[in-house]
Amino acid sequence: MYRIRKAVVSDVPRIYDLLKDFGQKGVMLPRSLSELYDVIRAFLVAAPEERPDELAGVCALHVCWEDLGEIRSLAVAQEHQGTGLGGRLLAQVESDARELGVGRLFVLTYIPDYFARFGYQRIEKSQLPHKIWADCIKCINFPNCDEVALLRPL
Repeated sequence: MYRIRKAVVSDVPRIYDLLKDFGQKGVMLPRSLSELYDVIRAFLVAAPEERPDELAGVCALHVCWEDLGEIRSLAVAQEHQGTGLGGRLLAQVESDARELGVGRLFVLTYIPDYFARFGYQRIEKSQLPHKIWADCIKCINFPNCDEVALLRPL
């Protein structure tokens, strides 16, 4: 079983290491330490109940606009994949988004089938506001992005 909680400043180095691993594989946008400290309040972290100091997974919510939020940095450590933890993190971020009054969530991903299992539907990236592309300049795949955009009403 896992405990999901809001991230705290002391989690940042472990979040950085987990996201760096996925970034090096080219499946996720890497985040700098500075950026993670800037947005730490957006992150949830998960740890096994029996090992609360171990980082098993993370996920962040970024509010983009009046009724639109983005799922960011959903990552589960290799040894915890296949346990349902990613779905639990996603469900908690969706719950947080509802509490904030966010009406729709989107994700840009290389694994669209994963998010489709949770009700996210493919959309054209052109349907998303231009302001969300600010982070794309940091991506190793810019400007030839092959991520898929998916959206879910809440």
